[in-house]
Amino acid sequence: MTESTPAPTPAAPLSEADDKLWASLAHFGGVLWILPSLIIFLVLKDRGAKTKVEAKEALNWQITFLIAYIALWIIYGILSAIFVGIAFATGAYGLASISQIFFFLPLVAWILNVVFSILGGIKVQQGGSYRYPFALRLIK
Repeated sequence: MTESTPAPTPAAPLSEADDKLWASLAHFGGVLWILPSLIIFLVLKDRGAKTKVEAKEALNWQITFLIAYIALWIIYGILSAIFVGIAFATGAYGLASISQIFFFLPLVAWILNVVFSILGGIKVQQGGSYRYPFALRLIK
């Protein structure tokens, strides 16, 4: 004879204050990259309407940012290799240092991520909703 296990009960919906808190934390979490937004979306999306909307928006932004960040590092690597190659081929070694200018592109992207994440968290904490200026809408 086997014992039957009781069906798990669904988690209780978030209170209005908790819904707003987790929604804003989904944006603020972007400072720590994609993981906080992803966890909040996966765990709490069915427990609060505001959390679902804002976590989805923050997650879409983090995915967009991650793609751009990786692409900028690849571009930096390619341009650095080109400039260093030209410098060695021509003997104009000053060209190699020009490639370091492109090192700041990923840094600028990271700063934008931090600024937009903080702006989103503040806007949601004040009771509004935040939509990032540009983001791929991959999570529907």
